[in-house]
Amino acid sequence: MVLARRRPADGHGLRLGLAISRKCARRAVARNRLKRLAREAFRRDHRPWQQLDADVVVIGRHQAPLADRATLAASFHHHWQVLGQRLCAP
Repeated sequence: MVLARRRPADGHGLRLGLAISRKCARRAVARNRLKRLAREAFRRDHRPWQQLDADVVVIGRHQAPLADRATLAASFHHHWQVLGQRLCAP
């Protein structure tokens, strides 16, 4: 799940927050994997709306640790595309 919140222009730009709890992924290895993949996808896909002032929060779901890398990458890419359209809309 990905949430976004626009904030007043304060010059900090786009920020990413990660909330992957132990309820989502029991083992630290799995939590760190999800965080790493989320950061990697964010860096790769956020270029078109990089200049916006917004906070983006990724919240882990129970199914996420079970998914393979390609499925997670596709999911993040889809979420970033939808999020970019919403953030850039007037």
